[in-house]
Amino acid sequence: MGVETSWNGSGKVEVRPVAGYIGAEIHGVDLAGPLADEVVAEIRAALLRWKVVFFRGQELDHAGHVAFVRRFGEPITLRSRGSASPAEFPQVETTADRLELAGRHGMTHAEWLERRRHSTLRGWHADHTARIDPPALTVLRAERVPPYGGDTTWANLATAYAGLSEPVRRFAEGLRAEHRLGVGYLPRSGPDAYTRHLQDHQVASAHPVVRAHPESGERVLYVNPYYVETILGVSRFENRLLLEMFVEQVTRPEYTVRFRWEPGSVAMWDNRATIHLAPGDTAHLDAPRVMHRVMTAGEVPVGVDGRPSESISGAPLHRPDSP
Repeated sequence: MGVETSWNGSGKVEVRPVAGYIGAEIHGVDLAGPLADEVVAEIRAALLRWKVVFFRGQELDHAGHVAFVRRFGEPITLRSRGSASPAEFPQVETTADRLELAGRHGMTHAEWLERRRHSTLRGWHADHTARIDPPALTVLRAERVPPYGGDTTWANLATAYAGLSEPVRRFAEGLRAEHRLGVGYLPRSGPDAYTRHLQDHQVASAHPVVRAHPESGERVLYVNPYYVETILGVSRFENRLLLEMFVEQVTRPEYTVRFRWEPGSVAMWDNRATIHLAPGDTAHLDAPRVMHRVMTAGEVPVGVDGRPSESISGAPLHRPDSP
């Protein structure tokens, strides 16, 4: 399908799909300026259809970033951030904070990355699904990026569900999975301060393996490789085989899109219907990668049977920001 064009008050808004099942670039919109309600509606419609949308050449500061996100939901006020995040904007998390995490727990950044990405598929994730109320949307903007490398990849969980055979879809709809913080991390063989931290701050929820999307009504294969290692109610042997099947399904290359960042690029994605893979090819480059993230408050997931998720341990993720 080609370019979809409509008109706002000052010109054309173009939605240009960039991959077969997921991802579209939106042109003709200045995210820093006032957005008419009809333009916001068009962006939301494109997001629901393509799951992640991209904008280039944007000149957003932190205030503009938060204001844009507010048009689509309540920004999340994060409980804890690192020193790189702007103190005056508690909704904004700067990715350079991640460089501090390893040091807090006695690791180099390289070791931290290795333990988080110790297998090919573990790095794929949706944001914060160990919580009972995972974020609905994420908006990430690039301030500084390396001259090459640093791409992010997203996968479409609705297409992954639709790509299963009918009997397997029906079977998956009756399953629940435990999403637990830290299961994707490979512990050290010796003393490990981060493992102790995870044990002291357990966060876990039981979510449906097939989720009904609260806006589109689509069914999505709600599997998160970094947070899930247990399908509830099945044997250990069955669990291993089921997870292998579901994870391979949600990461099939044809269901993905890869985005090349530039300064001023903005990506907005539906955290309820996608997983994404952060880049792992920039640690050796002598070039900064500074990104800023704002998320919106999400709903408690609901299965196709109407049953909501259940909290196993831990508090809700956030408190929504107050206007």
